[in-house]
Amino acid sequence: VVNVNPDNTNVILGDNNITVYGSDCIEDVMCGNKITLSPLSFYQVNTEQAEKLYGIAAEFADLKGNEELFDLYCGAGTIGLSMADRVSHLTGVEVVEQAVENAKANAKANGVTNADFICGDAGEIADRLQKEGRKPDVIIVDPPRKGCDQLTLDAIVKMAPEKIVMISCNPATAARDCKILCEEANGYKLKRVKGVDLFPGTVHCETAVLLVKERG
Repeated sequence: VVNVNPDNTNVILGDNNITVYGSDCIEDVMCGNKITLSPLSFYQVNTEQAEKLYGIAAEFADLKGNEELFDLYCGAGTIGLSMADRVSHLTGVEVVEQAVENAKANAKANGVTNADFICGDAGEIADRLQKEGRKPDVIIVDPPRKGCDQLTLDAIVKMAPEKIVMISCNPATAARDCKILCEEANGYKLKRVKGVDLFPGTVHCETAVLLVKERG
């Protein structure tokens, strides 16, 4: 697959992909699930360490089987699908259309029937869902390096999930977002933090954070 990007910017990939030979997707197995990926879909390239990271996220979520789970910035659905058998319903939100189509196909390929995936900006969709009265028990967020925007954070606070599990590739923006969520008016408390090294020999580290809603 050849990706064409005619723009001289800091954006690496363009919108146009040309399949020269063979399939236009790659396949992998993540957390026991068969995963199909298109060129524009985000994926953790260190599968072994990513499985450890997602295992920590599942540990933090501590799902009992009856929860509604939101997976914001869900990509091809890898995190949410790894927990789908432990929730009543999974809703994934992702802005990249190819990734959403992958997520739907991945759910079908793995026999997951309790999930739906929505294409759109995480903040805009989360805001819409909270206005519709959706009340997830747990929200997972795995934003890009810039972190969550204010609209997303505001929507999360209004939905008031019992737990927020944040996965971040940028500890600085994770700390910023956690500080906002932990403000007294928003009512969350940071309970656990773990780092996972997906890129040995570099300064980069993935971080998993658990925030819990303070009651009373």
